[in-house]
Amino acid sequence: MAAPSSPTPTAAVLTGLEAVRSWAADLYRDLHAHPELSHEEHATASKVAERLGASGIEVHTGVGGTGVIGVLRNGEGPVVLLRADMDALPVAEATGLDYASHATAADAEGNEVPVMHACGHDMHVACLLGAAHLLAAGRGHWAGTVIAVFQPAEETGDGARGMLDDGLAARLAKVDVALAQHVLPAPSGLVGTHVGPTLSAADSMRITLHGRGAHGSMPQAAVDPVVLAAMIVVRLQMIVARETRPGEPVVVTVGSIRAGTKSNVIPDHAVIELNVRTYSEATRTSVLDAIKRIVDAECQASRCPKPADYELFDRFPLTSNDAETTDKVAAAFASHFGERARSLPMQTASEDFSDIPNAFGVPYCYWGIGGIDPATYEKAEQAGRVAQDIPVNHSAHFAPVIQPTLDTGIQAMVVAALAWLAPPRAGEQ
Repeated sequence: MAAPSSPTPTAAVLTGLEAVRSWAADLYRDLHAHPELSHEEHATASKVAERLGASGIEVHTGVGGTGVIGVLRNGEGPVVLLRADMDALPVAEATGLDYASHATAADAEGNEVPVMHACGHDMHVACLLGAAHLLAAGRGHWAGTVIAVFQPAEETGDGARGMLDDGLAARLAKVDVALAQHVLPAPSGLVGTHVGPTLSAADSMRITLHGRGAHGSMPQAAVDPVVLAAMIVVRLQMIVARETRPGEPVVVTVGSIRAGTKSNVIPDHAVIELNVRTYSEATRTSVLDAIKRIVDAECQASRCPKPADYELFDRFPLTSNDAETTDKVAAAFASHFGERARSLPMQTASEDFSDIPNAFGVPYCYWGIGGIDPATYEKAEQAGRVAQDIPVNHSAHFAPVIQPTLDTGIQAMVVAALAWLAPPRAGEQ
């Protein structure tokens, strides 16, 4: 009679999932109810460090401000970096959940604002902590090193750079691959991967237009920055419509125009704030150059007393998944999740995760997991109302269902990591 086969390393490590499930769900509810803004994730970082320590993982705190690193060394083998982001958004929660946030905090300008985990970072933290615990408990089934990076300030686009500037690379010395995930407005239980450009690069720009103020009844004495701003907004739409190759994904959005204080006063300046999303450095450069060309031309046409001022801020890198790395992750997901492993469409959202592997010069894969109740999503899909009825990231109504989102996210992190981590040497299991 043949001896029963041993479980795979993945199956063996995941046997502890049931024990993790309860505390991970409680932790998620706690994080969701107590969100913190970018660079202010002090309580969140403390909870992360405590949980890592309880799992027997080496802990480093205060990296780049509030960043936390967990290091799990387990003999010779590959070094796998797993990353989760921790910050929340200035959004007033409207989910009605019994663990909804009622928090407020001072933002970077000192304004008191509501705070909500409206992008799923609380789920990312809970998933990575659960995965790290399982890998620590299952040391006998793999070899190598796992680096769990809990990053602050993803929403402002400078958290990853802050950790790097604080010596993240020097602390870790070597990394072979970097992996990360994000919860998305898709049916919970699904995981999706995409080779190549996956998340767009993003650039926000603040443009100050200089006019000449006057009484509203004497427009001939003015250089009206309000009319100038209106002309620029219309003209900027031509970048996508007439300067971009059909099929090339580009978004140019003017999100704010500020000018004037009174109906009968022509102001002396206007401020436009816009956002650009692109999927290649060449397109990124050409679009930013086109914006400046158009604004300069309109200012000249309007006889502005001096050129416009430009400020770039909240800049996010392109997230472009390495083909070989992503194929390896996708194969591992297909083996574990079966038909729940899908292809992920390109996303026009942006992230700063890729700053970390780019600094190390290592390949990476960034994938998505669904967070919407499957029945709710199916009902909306059948009615043709996904865009209307399914809350998206940054919405006041966005909150992933705890299960199966949590289980899926924990499993995805473990499965992807074990695709690299070496099997234990003979006699070490």
